[in-house]
Amino acid sequence: MTQPPDAPTPQKQEQGFERARELFLQGLDLLSRARLEEAEQAFAGSLALLPHRISTLVNLAAVRVKLGWPDEAIEAADQVIALEPGNADAWFHRAESLVLADRRPEALESFAKAGQLQSAALPWFRHGQVLQSLEHDDEALDSYQRALTADATFAPAWTNAGNILRERSRLREAAHAFRQAIAHGGGDALNTYYLASVSGDAQAGAAPGQYVEGLFDSYAEGFDKHVVEVLGYRAHEVLASETVRLAPGRWFRSVLDLGCGTGLCGALLKTCSERITGVDLSAHMLAKAKQGGHYAQLAQQDIDGFLRQTDGRYDLVMAADVFIYVGDLAGVFAGVQRVADEGALFCFSLEELGADAAAEFELQPTLRFAHSERYARRLAAEHGFDWVHALRTPVRYDQRKPIDGLFVFLRKRAT
Repeated sequence: MTQPPDAPTPQKQEQGFERARELFLQGLDLLSRARLEEAEQAFAGSLALLPHRISTLVNLAAVRVKLGWPDEAIEAADQVIALEPGNADAWFHRAESLVLADRRPEALESFAKAGQLQSAALPWFRHGQVLQSLEHDDEALDSYQRALTADATFAPAWTNAGNILRERSRLREAAHAFRQAIAHGGGDALNTYYLASVSGDAQAGAAPGQYVEGLFDSYAEGFDKHVVEVLGYRAHEVLASETVRLAPGRWFRSVLDLGCGTGLCGALLKTCSERITGVDLSAHMLAKAKQGGHYAQLAQQDIDGFLRQTDGRYDLVMAADVFIYVGDLAGVFAGVQRVADEGALFCFSLEELGADAAAEFELQPTLRFAHSERYARRLAAEHGFDWVHALRTPVRYDQRKPIDGLFVFLRKRAT
């Protein structure tokens, strides 16, 4: 029996197979080097020559997820699942695609399927992360525990579980989780900070920069509305209004706004100042501050570093709700002393540590530092500042409960 005239010969079939294999291997190499669009084209080209190849479809789904192409990634993953329903990788890529498409409740089912099909921590970890994003923390904790059952060395699951336990005031369990995360190589700086918050470690000096930057980069959109309307945040208003009251009619030549965020202080100080400089770690926050148009200069830098390096001189230094991320304030006081003119005002807010506390400052389970009045008074005296005024009023509300605030107003002494 003869073949139809258009049927490929065995030689052409072999050539097609070899070319498909070549493109597949090329795609793997390009994917390993993060040349994603080229890798996607190579995998697609391989499939055109050798359709329904499971390994090629799985990698095509993976690279499309990395490219942020959810619909195309789901299409590739679904082809695999139709051919091989027990393919855990395909279910995982399908789940990630659904997250990209903001179809998170649907993604949960696919992550769970991937977790059921293979003994691996990652699917259950991602399942937990999605549950947390949907504010289902109790269920998320179960998912992290399932991830750790699959792999007890998976440090990110220990960290996330620890933070849920911390927020639930289950501090001993949280401390155990953070110690496990550290033991298994899970970002020592962050987990050490988390551990200090639940173990009463008074030696923690400041929040890690990566924590503060990441927190506020993710928080920048909608920050003002949330902190003012939801948390009842008023620190910027209290500092600005009290500063004006204490220095009526004063025109500030050069203002330094430490931890300026989106520019809430700058907006209030523009009517009594010539030039305002803002400093913040978060690029996204600074972008919002720039939109307001109140700042002559904006610097993305940590506070200590800026105060050590700047050539600027200032007659007003503000820090509204900033020192909750800095425990040891000695470096900040030394830096402000260096850059402040004689007679300059240094005004800031603190979460107040109770007068009966033995420590001068303390990292709390909320991941915020609280400081005592006696600590602020000691640092002021040691760094050449007179104590002008202090005011007690809530800095914000947490779970509808007021958070005690101490607003401090200092003046630099003449030398």
